[in-house]
Amino acid sequence: MKRILGLIVYASVPAVTNAVQISVDETGPSNPVFDAYVSYSIEFSSFPDYAGNNSRPNTFSENLLDNLGKITGTKPYIRVGGNTQDYALYNASLPYSLNGTIDPKRSSDYPTTIFIGPSFFESYNSFKNTGFIHGFNLGLGGNRTSGWQTLLDTVPLACKALGGGKLFAWTYGNEPDLFSTSAQGPVRPPSWNEAEYVDQWLNGTRKIHELLERNCPGLAKNGTYGYIAPSFAGVGNKLKAPKAWGEGLNEDNNIKLFATHNYISGATSPGVTLQGTLMNHSMTKASVDAHIVEYNQVKAIDAAAPPLIFGETNSLYNQGRPGLSNTFGAALWGVDFNLYSASVGFKRVHMHMGTNYRYASWQPIATNKATIGTKAPYYGNIAVASFLAPPPSSPYDSPTTSLATVKHLPISSTPFLSAYAAYHSSNLTRLILINLQSYNTTASGEGLAPLPPSSLTPRPSVTFNFTLPAAYLLKDGGKEKQVVVKRLMANGSDAITGITWDGWSYNWELDEGRPVRLANVTRTSESERAWVGEGTSDGGKAGLGVVVEAGSAALVEFV
Repeated sequence: MKRILGLIVYASVPAVTNAVQISVDETGPSNPVFDAYVSYSIEFSSFPDYAGNNSRPNTFSENLLDNLGKITGTKPYIRVGGNTQDYALYNASLPYSLNGTIDPKRSSDYPTTIFIGPSFFESYNSFKNTGFIHGFNLGLGGNRTSGWQTLLDTVPLACKALGGGKLFAWTYGNEPDLFSTSAQGPVRPPSWNEAEYVDQWLNGTRKIHELLERNCPGLAKNGTYGYIAPSFAGVGNKLKAPKAWGEGLNEDNNIKLFATHNYISGATSPGVTLQGTLMNHSMTKASVDAHIVEYNQVKAIDAAAPPLIFGETNSLYNQGRPGLSNTFGAALWGVDFNLYSASVGFKRVHMHMGTNYRYASWQPIATNKATIGTKAPYYGNIAVASFLAPPPSSPYDSPTTSLATVKHLPISSTPFLSAYAAYHSSNLTRLILINLQSYNTTASGEGLAPLPPSSLTPRPSVTFNFTLPAAYLLKDGGKEKQVVVKRLMANGSDAITGITWDGWSYNWELDEGRPVRLANVTRTSESERAWVGEGTSDGGKAGLGVVVEAGSAALVEFV
């Protein structure tokens, strides 16, 4: 077979040290993700920081959400919840949105004694054209008078704040499978089980519906009213989702989406490293596959179980670890994690974040712990959205608004490479190639002090060679068919600054998170271009080669 490898116009392309061969089908199965596949979960106590209020909305957060909405056509959905939703009590006389007290013995990252006031709900006015998921307190609401009264007081306030098309769904309780074992303090006895959880969940959600009928009847109707649940922390805790489902969790048929949570490991877990834990496709695959096993058990109980989502997820639980969760390597992990999840049936992923959290996609305000700014993981979010976005100009008759189906392209030779294909209306539109081999350019790989030039080694790379369908031999105006190559890049996998997507920066200091084209990124025209070569054998199939440096990713878009 005659093959013309991809001609990549790129500054300082290193010598190719490895290559992999991948075959790609022209058409794929139709199992599309939902709109706004990349969405967010914001810690309940951090929501006023991320969103602001009526007098001072957080325009930085709004800009970053708008960027994603412009790429995919739908802004990310925002789930407001997390551990602190189950600590929040209502104080009608509180003159500001939230009063939180941090107890370092329980958590140094978020308050565990929380009171919210009426103005907390102003934050739902800040993000335009955004759907929200509001979390009610089951942790205290299910077994304490003050918690139950908070439910009675806040349902009317929440529903009025979320009228006019803002509401997507509700949640009642965060990670109830940990209620009896939580490191931040148990809120249920050791005997806590699935039947007790379901009984309390049904009691609370029925009261929520009753209050909605009384205060916001339009939000109590079928099609609008519903929950994401069970929002368990994982698959290996005391309470099991299949058993909870069997106990009648969806007895009222009001669960819109089956939501589960996932973290690859913990911030202080022994042996956690950037290369071995996050930049490791095998680790990611095993972590996600465990949820598919659980979901299939639920489907065996109830064939009509709602679609599957990650209602909360990120790299390392306990808010991430500096030097790992805030690095460019974590952004690459996020691309791999999100797309592998899409390939096995997850319909949407809510990336969790909070003020001062190490794994956050952005820091919404300046604090004594962190500066305001766009963080490395956000660039991974942008890359995923760009991969799934409707094709800008499709040669097919499929509508340009079609949602993407993701196909995993296995690479068995190493856990440090991964690749995916995107199909719109079953037609191949994009490829994405992720080189998870680490490449450090800072002292101790901490992303802070640059190594001296004499200490730097040449950056390795891998050529991804693709065998493409015969249709890609077609000529456009007598010219070889082109593809556009867009790169997710930084100086190294340990970088925490200097990150770009296709030459664009979304940094706060440039234009408050709006995209800014950087002049120091070498490119031809708007993006790099490669050419699909004509095959003379092997069934007349075409060949394409793309060089991807260690610790980077490349998106290939067929035009």
